[in-house]
Amino acid sequence: MLLDWITVLLLIGIGLLLVVVELVFVPGTTVVGILGFILAAIGIWIGYAALGTTIGHIILAISVLAGITAFVYSFRSDSWSKFALKDRNRSYVNEDSPHMLQVGEEGRTVSALRPQGTALFADRPHEVQTRGEFVAPNAAVRIIRLEQNKIIVEPIS
Repeated sequence: MLLDWITVLLLIGIGLLLVVVELVFVPGTTVVGILGFILAAIGIWIGYAALGTTIGHIILAISVLAGITAFVYSFRSDSWSKFALKDRNRSYVNEDSPHMLQVGEEGRTVSALRPQGTALFADRPHEVQTRGEFVAPNAAVRIIRLEQNKIIVEPIS
C-alpha cells in the first residue's frame, strides 16, 4: 500500500514537472510535455486501480489543482524571467551607410565570397554577395547592383 502511494506520487510529480518544463523552457508540443502528461495520467490510473475509486477521485482533483497552480505560478511570478531572452537585435547589415556606395565602385574582398562575404570599399568593410560565383579573398570586385541592404558584386578580371 505504501509502495502504491509512493509510485502514484512520483509519477504524478515527475509528470507535472515535465509539463511545467515543457511550458516554460521547451515551448511547443514536444516529447517532454507529452511524456509528462502520460506519466501523470499513469499515476492517476494507478491511483484508481490500486487505491480505489474514492482515493482515485481525490488524487485526480489534487493533480488537476496542482497542475493549474503550477501553471499559473510559473507565468505570474517573476521567477522564470531570468531564463527568458528579452534582448532584441534591431540592427541590419550595412544599415549605417548603404547610400554612400554607388554602382560601378570597385573594392577588394576581405573574405572569400561563397557567395556572401566581406569586401572593402573606400577602406570600410561591407557585407556583399555575388550572383552565385565563388570569389577568393583579396580579389578585386565591382558593385553591379544595390538593393535595399544588399550589395551585389562581381569579380573584376
